[in-house]
Amino acid sequence: MISKELERYLVDHRDDAYLLLRHFLSLGRPFLLHSDLQDGLDAFCREHETAIPGSVLADIIRASQEAVVDAPWLYLAVRPQVARWYYLRFHVEQRAFETIPVAEFLAFKERQVEGGESTWTLEVDLEPFNREFPRLHQPRSIGRGVKFLNRHLSSRLFRSHQGGDRRLLGFLRVHQYQGQQLMLSQRIGSVKRLRLALRRAEEYLSGQPADTEWNAVSAALETLGFMPGWGRTVSRIRSTMQLLADILEAPDPVTLEQFLARIPMIFRLAIISPHGFFGQSNVLGLPDTGGQVVYILDQVRALEKEMRRRIHEQGLDIAPRILVVTRLIPEARGTTCDQRLESIAGTEHAAILRVPFRSAGGEVVRHWISRFEVWPYLEGFAVEAGKELMTELDGRPDLVIGNYSDGNLVATLLAQKLQVTQCNIAHALEKTKYLYSDLFWRENDAQYHFATQFTADLIAMNAADFIITSTYQEIAGRDDGVGQYESYQSFTLPGLYRVVNGIDVFDPKFNIISPGADSEVYFPYTETGRRLTALHEELEQLVFGPAGNDSRGELADRDKPLLFTMARLDKIKNITGLVAWYGRSQALRKAANLLVIAGHVGVEQSDDREEQQQIERMHGLMDEYGLDGELRWVGTHLEKGMAGELYRFIADRHGAFVQPALFEAFGLTVIEAMSSGLPVFATLYGGPQEIIEDGVSGFHIDPNHGEDAAVRMAAFFERCQQDPAYWEQISRNAIARVEERYTWKRYAERLMTLSRCYGFWRYVTDLERKETRRYLEMFYGLQFRPLASKIPC
Repeated sequence: MISKELERYLVDHRDDAYLLLRHFLSLGRPFLLHSDLQDGLDAFCREHETAIPGSVLADIIRASQEAVVDAPWLYLAVRPQVARWYYLRFHVEQRAFETIPVAEFLAFKERQVEGGESTWTLEVDLEPFNREFPRLHQPRSIGRGVKFLNRHLSSRLFRSHQGGDRRLLGFLRVHQYQGQQLMLSQRIGSVKRLRLALRRAEEYLSGQPADTEWNAVSAALETLGFMPGWGRTVSRIRSTMQLLADILEAPDPVTLEQFLARIPMIFRLAIISPHGFFGQSNVLGLPDTGGQVVYILDQVRALEKEMRRRIHEQGLDIAPRILVVTRLIPEARGTTCDQRLESIAGTEHAAILRVPFRSAGGEVVRHWISRFEVWPYLEGFAVEAGKELMTELDGRPDLVIGNYSDGNLVATLLAQKLQVTQCNIAHALEKTKYLYSDLFWRENDAQYHFATQFTADLIAMNAADFIITSTYQEIAGRDDGVGQYESYQSFTLPGLYRVVNGIDVFDPKFNIISPGADSEVYFPYTETGRRLTALHEELEQLVFGPAGNDSRGELADRDKPLLFTMARLDKIKNITGLVAWYGRSQALRKAANLLVIAGHVGVEQSDDREEQQQIERMHGLMDEYGLDGELRWVGTHLEKGMAGELYRFIADRHGAFVQPALFEAFGLTVIEAMSSGLPVFATLYGGPQEIIEDGVSGFHIDPNHGEDAAVRMAAFFERCQQDPAYWEQISRNAIARVEERYTWKRYAERLMTLSRCYGFWRYVTDLERKETRRYLEMFYGLQFRPLASKIPC
């Protein structure tokens, strides 16, 4: 349909179309981004009286995410809807166009980088393995995979002659814990016998008091073939059995999920996070160590509570175990990262298990290694970690959760070896953070090793049983922007391989579960009885003290509200971008002081190249704009209690928080600040766009248009000065938004249910996708290993 409309337009408006396309050629750039195309279209329409605005050609340009130019050719990657793509090429001089396959588009990109025609390139195409597998169809359904899977597979599985009820019976008979049989014994050997046993159990239990516990009725139920795990009380037992009876009678996805959520099958959990300094104190701000550590520790506490609750409700007295598997670093820089085993505060049976990296000769690697350079060590790490896990857990884990690219690859290796369910959490994917990181991988390989990382990502994404994301955008982006996972659908590493079908965001393995902030630490500033007032003297010194070795700037006017930001000092977090906006905006400087807590103040204090560059830029900006009396920069990393009270300390003064990142996968600091009652300004690229309702519970800012962001922040403070009730309104709405949607309790409940659902479907169907796994094993051996081996150890 588009082709016919475009063809008619090119005939009817031949000159206009020619001049526009020629305009893009005249820019003299081989690659044009979405923003370049929009700006070029707008500029052309302003300069010419033309019929292009509102035309099908304009619609195509606006929907194009990128263009590749080599006169007289113009190639477009068109994305008219979320995760829907097609590719066009125009011969501008001949006013001709055609639709082309993605492989041809990628090959054209490669020629602009490599020069000349490539002889042969390996194409990665996982689509054939998934042709018969159920997939979502509507973009709005992306990220709700388990609901689709339960609906689709339950109807298919339990049809006549499919044997779904027999496989469900088999699933219920496999559960045990350290030799103790759970759910069903061998007495129930057929579905017919199961139906009969359920009826007899109902007859018996209907005559028992609802609060009678399992031990009092176990003898009678075990005679029928029912083992522990159905519930702690008669009321719970009957409810669980009724769910099963309903499924056998007329299965529906809601009942199936409710039943699976009660199955006692997750007792031992392994969470994998190898890179950085993983510890509970004195680690934040060390290289590669930030929000991911906070996320995982809060996750562990929430998961242990949820695991204990479910196990208790099902009538079992089993203590769940959680191990966070990370790297042991002998040169620990004053942290606990040189300890093999460390209990996690706030839990009863969770610990950090540290396993060292080893050289090819088997020696322990003593020093920290950048996340970009860990790849040669991960296979050996996975082997040793698997053995340590089996020892510490007294058996294999029931679920393995990978974190970030390296942790997801290790989780893949462990899950495959131990034959357990695998969950992946990306946190952030580097591919979308660095412009053209795939296309110019060779230029960046010495520092970032993107080819190795993207290969690992492809393997882990496709191997995982299910994937957790914090937001929809993380998977599929927005109407005008590509999602992190979507960027792996097709791309090329010129001279290495091209991916024509890498990851399918319509795959039902994707599920959105947003994390929260620790409610014991991040709570509203109005809850005065819980406030840590003993810290206020220290906070006064932190915010208003004189400049020193770890700080620069002293605030001259203490009565102005504080605009506060806190993040790692790296390019993506864009702290220096914020300082530049502030320096150039007299209105914002007049309205508020700027408090920055980020990185180190001295270049010599950091051994991270990117941070060193940002430190130098910070000093340069403060000198250029004369900010020492209006900007306070503190190079420290606050523990959670201090950070939580600092948010509230700033809220007392009717300040605001700003998160200016060029891209933010989720935005944990946004949640923390909102929980505390601080109005928040945050990037509209990534998770904060979903977290914040613009103008209601906070404000979106575009980091690519910093001047506009500064105007908006200045206007906010000016309005609050005239109408203090406005600040309080935004503050209340921020608190309510978090309480409604972003809590660790909701997160843990959902993750535990998902793990059971995917574990069930993995057992009763071919969710393991054996053919895909074999392909991935080959890809690992032939691509990942050689790439990783080239990284210096």
